[in-house]
Amino acid sequence: MAPVLPRPRPLAAVLALALVPLAPVTPAVASAPGGLIAHYPLTESSGTTAHDASPSRRDAVISGDAVPGGRDGLHLGGVDGHVDLPDDLLRGLDSVTASIQVRIAPDQATPYFVWGIGNTNGSAGDGYLFTTGNAYRSSIATGNWSTEQTTGSGHDLRRDVWKTLTYTQTGSTAVLYEDGVEVGRRTDVTIRPGDIGGGSTKANHIGRSVYPGDRHLKGEVRDFRLYDRALSADEAHGLGFVPDRERVRRDSASLTIGDTSLVTEDLVLPTSGPHDTTISWHSTNPGAVSATGEVTRPRAGLLPSSALLTATTTRGDAKQRRLFAVTVRPQPTDREKVAEAVKALTVWDADDVRGNLTLPTTGLHGTTVTWTSSAPDVVTPTGEVTRPEHGQPAERVRLTASVGSGSRTELRHFALSVTPKAERAAYEGYFFGYFTGEGSATGEQVHFAASRGNTPLLWDELNGGRPVLTSARGDRGVRDPFVIRSPEGDKFYLVATDLKIHGNGNWDLVQRKGSKHVEVWESTDLVTWSQQRHVRVAPDTAGNTWAPEAYYDESIGAYVVFWASKLYAEDDPEHTGNTYNRMLYATTRDFRTFSEPQVWVDPGYSVIDSTVIEHGGQYYRFTKDERNNTSTTPCSKFILAERSTSLRSTSYEHVADCIGKGAIERGEGPTVFKSNTEDRWYLLVDEFGGRGYVPFETTDLASGRWTPSTGYQLPARPRHGTVLPVTKAELDRLRAAFP
Repeated sequence: MAPVLPRPRPLAAVLALALVPLAPVTPAVASAPGGLIAHYPLTESSGTTAHDASPSRRDAVISGDAVPGGRDGLHLGGVDGHVDLPDDLLRGLDSVTASIQVRIAPDQATPYFVWGIGNTNGSAGDGYLFTTGNAYRSSIATGNWSTEQTTGSGHDLRRDVWKTLTYTQTGSTAVLYEDGVEVGRRTDVTIRPGDIGGGSTKANHIGRSVYPGDRHLKGEVRDFRLYDRALSADEAHGLGFVPDRERVRRDSASLTIGDTSLVTEDLVLPTSGPHDTTISWHSTNPGAVSATGEVTRPRAGLLPSSALLTATTTRGDAKQRRLFAVTVRPQPTDREKVAEAVKALTVWDADDVRGNLTLPTTGLHGTTVTWTSSAPDVVTPTGEVTRPEHGQPAERVRLTASVGSGSRTELRHFALSVTPKAERAAYEGYFFGYFTGEGSATGEQVHFAASRGNTPLLWDELNGGRPVLTSARGDRGVRDPFVIRSPEGDKFYLVATDLKIHGNGNWDLVQRKGSKHVEVWESTDLVTWSQQRHVRVAPDTAGNTWAPEAYYDESIGAYVVFWASKLYAEDDPEHTGNTYNRMLYATTRDFRTFSEPQVWVDPGYSVIDSTVIEHGGQYYRFTKDERNNTSTTPCSKFILAERSTSLRSTSYEHVADCIGKGAIERGEGPTVFKSNTEDRWYLLVDEFGGRGYVPFETTDLASGRWTPSTGYQLPARPRHGTVLPVTKAELDRLRAAFP
């Protein structure tokens, strides 16, 4: 629900029909039987320590994107969150019970472990005991997967509901329980828990697999227990069984629908609870708020309307009701619309204007906005900027926005400082921004390298090979960083893919349920970078937003930002159908506000990773053909070159295909740049799954002929990125800042 406006005397929003605690309630567990050797309630409210409540007192460590949630349990974001358990938990054990409560997120990727205790050898598990939910099973192994002895349920766990998962083993018998009920049994187990690693286990985790390539768990966990004996069926039932009445009480107590004191948009009314309950709704005033949450606001000038919503939570014969008082704000008057729209207006970077501005003509609530300028020769009413010459003082300009609705109009003034042009200098080196791949925890972040003087093929890693920019937004990983210099020359924008595959790599899922955002940083010197911006550019139908790049279009005075997205049908909101990647674009002046996306490249099959360079009035575009390689598509998985005299044209002329074939096995992620010293162009192509970037060169872009470069020395493991010509001062500054 969108934020609501404050009001002088807020009403009580929630009324209870039964005296129930409103704080989250952890499951009531029977008194712990003997033999408890580790117990992590995971109910901490902060910090990185998971306390061991057993007599062993061996605390664990909360890592990655795991967030303590108090009695709601530990939230795992599915990227790198997990709990690192102490070593050697199974040493000397002939029998074992492991139990955990878990709520698996609806979009959990597979394969994954709920918990695992064992060892890792390279890319594989090497002796372990684990539980997963797809299909729900527990396995014990002395080596990799081929040695597993599995006790299974034959079904997948339900998502987004709390489940208690318990595994017991003694002798040759292993039993699997779900919510205290036996769902699987095996009587020929030959591996003792203490056999794993000879008692030494170093890869012990909740939410993380012993296989590095598996996905991390996404959801909530709590109450992990480990015993040195097999609990009886009654004891396992005591750990996992929750009566219907208790399930209903918990879900009713924790039910929330947000701030209902003065709503302006539809409410989200849950129809099920996390403890597998059903929730139905009734409204005393469907004309204000319906039983499905649809809100109808009174006309402007009328009083607020109200309704009581009754939520009935049920499971079996158990039932409980709660009331929610809802007040609906009337539609705003013209005066209110204009006042709110005026307050919401922003002119970005007003104190340091270095390029064209975004001046909206439509404001909040559909208001109209017109602009006037005190110096239209410096800043026009439509935002075009002419900067003072180098050496001149900054220009002071006042922009005035006139905001109107109906007969109501208000003005707002913005004071601007237009920075003089930068002094132009020759390019005498190159900057390289890139990522290093999903093979390491820090590979999907932004790395920098600098050329050795004006040599485009000899490079040194900067910052000791460590990332310079790291993502704290979205998937918390960034791939395919692209850096563009503004046409004025003294501002840089870095735009990148919001994606982290390391530890969570389901390539199909991230093209169905992937990000619709790009990650943006900006700088005036390539050294000091702004705070990260997480900006949505892709439409609802997009399943992913990959490899964004940009090129400045002089004809519109704005940047054209383009990326690859799989587009699904409008009537397929869950993105379950089959489709393919195509290139889209949107325009922007500030990398904050973007136009509606348009399809740019759609040959009827999958294409990704377009990059562009202009020469002689022609825009040369290089794109990866993403089709599977067959006898009828011999140039798939290689780079295609095209050209056009119009950047945003949807009809480019063919120049060449199969670029790099014979020199590399396959190619993607092209980046192209011109030599600072001669009419020579370089094209770096990522031989994914092989050597990474391999350089090619040509003296004639129109020929489509690219020759493999020789004598090159690239940074270690560079993947899809950008090479940018820089001045000597910029190169020296980079080397000094990131040695």
